[in-house]
Amino acid sequence: MFNKLSLKTGLLFFIFILIIESLLFFILYATLANDRVDSVMDNLLTRGNSHSAVLEDYYDETTIEHVARMEIASEYSVVITNGNGDIINSSNPVDQEMKDIMENMNDEAVVHKGEIIEGQWKQEKYIASNSPIIINENTAGHVFMFADTNSVKKLVGQLSNQFVFIFMITIVLTLITTFILSRFITLPLIRLKGATEQLSKGKRVELFTERRDELGELAKSIAELSNELEYLKTARNEFLGSISHELRTPLTYMKGYADIINRQDLPSDEIKEYTAIIREETEHLTKLIKNLFELAKMDHNKFSIVRKQIQFRGLIESIAHRINPVFAEKGITFSYQCPDDIFVNIDPDRFEQVLINVLDNALKYSSEGGSVYLDVHKSGKNTEITVSDQGDGIPEKDIPFLFDRLYRVEKSRSRNSGGTGLGLAISKEIVESHGGTIQLSSKPGKGTTVFIKLPLE
Repeated sequence: MFNKLSLKTGLLFFIFILIIESLLFFILYATLANDRVDSVMDNLLTRGNSHSAVLEDYYDETTIEHVARMEIASEYSVVITNGNGDIINSSNPVDQEMKDIMENMNDEAVVHKGEIIEGQWKQEKYIASNSPIIINENTAGHVFMFADTNSVKKLVGQLSNQFVFIFMITIVLTLITTFILSRFITLPLIRLKGATEQLSKGKRVELFTERRDELGELAKSIAELSNELEYLKTARNEFLGSISHELRTPLTYMKGYADIINRQDLPSDEIKEYTAIIREETEHLTKLIKNLFELAKMDHNKFSIVRKQIQFRGLIESIAHRINPVFAEKGITFSYQCPDDIFVNIDPDRFEQVLINVLDNALKYSSEGGSVYLDVHKSGKNTEITVSDQGDGIPEKDIPFLFDRLYRVEKSRSRNSGGTGLGLAISKEIVESHGGTIQLSSKPGKGTTVFIKLPLE
């Protein structure tokens, strides 16, 4: 039960708010209660000082009687004594507690303006003040004012009841608010938990949320992860299927032609023809395995890049010298343009592999009489390389997948031309390992252009 996130969150939130509310209520209650008690004491002292001021002007029996009568109807009691401490008059009967307070009074400590001589309202029966009657700089007597602490306690008790009532309402509102907030916060998390459980089972999940906070971003990320995993799952299955096909096809050819060669009556010219086919399929299989091995090293970060500063034109000229005969044999013109002042920090062997792959694709999909053009130029802090051909072009729907492993636009044609479907995938890995980018644009019937961008550093 307590393992539920919503319950834990709600409970912690409630305890936290309850502690804060309790502290605030305690401080507010103590402040208001003290203010009420201070108000009673101030009123008591003010009335005593007022009476002593009147008696200082008219210190006679009539005035003393008048002062005593004034307090009969009030909630306070007044006791008037002479200079010796004898009681002259009072508004109410004087009990022993009053006498004890008056007897324990320190005359020397009482100032002319009067003071509170008993303020322990929680422990004592009375709160008391003493206002001396000073005539001709002599203490002629005292005006003692008493307030029954029961009235003060009743006042504070009413305040306590009000606070308890308000506190209970606050707790109920806090519980409701806590429940709503905890559900608001944890419900998306519960949904996300369910989504991740589905992901762990290999199932696709869809999360729709209009939240724009961190939880909304998390839901969006999980949805993107689900789509990515689904794509990878599909790509893996296609990859395995393609690998099986790529391995099975040449092996089938090799086995079939090997069986034919074993016949006793087979002419020598046919043996040579079938042997050439077996050799061709062996080379295709070797190339495929080599490319797969290269990709495996890339996936495990074991793909080494040995950079050196080279003149790019020299690399282009070396490649052109190697491929010109092949292009000429197919009746395709190859030309290039590269300034002498472009120097790049690359692995020349790896990058030669990239350009050979790109140019090889341009050759395969170009028709006789076409042309392939390679252009190298500086653009800001980058070196840009473009390879353009006049081939058949590529359908727009296939362009996003061209750099995927074993992806082919025309599988039969690609196979007949000796392709493995891994060249562009390897090229992309090599370019990105150099900190660059590789992109492709194409339109059916108008040819294809590959864009490679490398930092000059």
